Amino acid sequence: MKYLSAVIFLIVQATVFAQVPKGAWKSQEPTGSTSTLIVADNYLSIASYSVGNKYFERAEGGPFTMSGDQMTYTPEFNSADTAKIGLPIVFTVTVKDDILTLRYEEAMVWMRIDKGDSPMAGAWHITERASGGEGDLVKIHQEGTRKTLKLLSGTRFQWFAIDPAVKGFYATGGGTYTAQNGKYSENIQFFSKDNNRVGSILKFDHKLENGRWDHSGKSSDGKPIHEIWEKIR
Repeated sequence: MKYLSAVIFLIVQATVFAQVPKGAWKSQEPTGSTSTLIVADNYLSIASYSVGNKYFERAEGGPFTMSGDQMTYTPEFNSADTAKIGLPIVFTVTVKDDILTLRYEEAMVWMRIDKGDSPMAGAWHITERASGGEGDLVKIHQEGTRKTLKLLSGTRFQWFAIDPAVKGFYATGGGTYTAQNGKYSENIQFFSKDNNRVGSILKFDHKLENGRWDHSGKSSDGKPIHEIWEKIR
């Protein structure tokens, strides 16, 4: 019985340590800023910023795969160091008691914010937009490698406009969100292009149907928008 119990314990431990760490996580940087990590649909994004000082420091992200407790992450963007784009990094992953450790050359420790339990949680890419927020929806990003993605956990979001082929990073923003009864709102906690937008709360109408997210309202600069986002396959 002792041997069987030990085997069961090891199986449980392996399950805990090897799981995909989906959801949102946070850590405190030596600079005093906060870093948040969102993991959704085999894609992750990281942002470092200070809400109080309205300061954006850096962001990166890209797809990943898991094999046991090994995560192979390939950055598609890195606002601080473009030389790292496209170069795979292999992390050893452990998750225990809501603490995530990613070990590469050194250990990065993250505390859980949420578990990604939301109908909105996932990795989305924008596929259609109405000009000026009105009129017919027109398909976008059908050619080339430029794209705009948005990652959502259970409570947090981060969007970013990038072009991995040319190591292009154009903008990112993020914070917390709520979605209920057809209404979606965002509380902006960082915005790379304009720190004056930090603290703004944006409200939208939204509809989620067959993997399509219909999103309409006004952007952070007050302009009307109507967009369609779809889950990354």
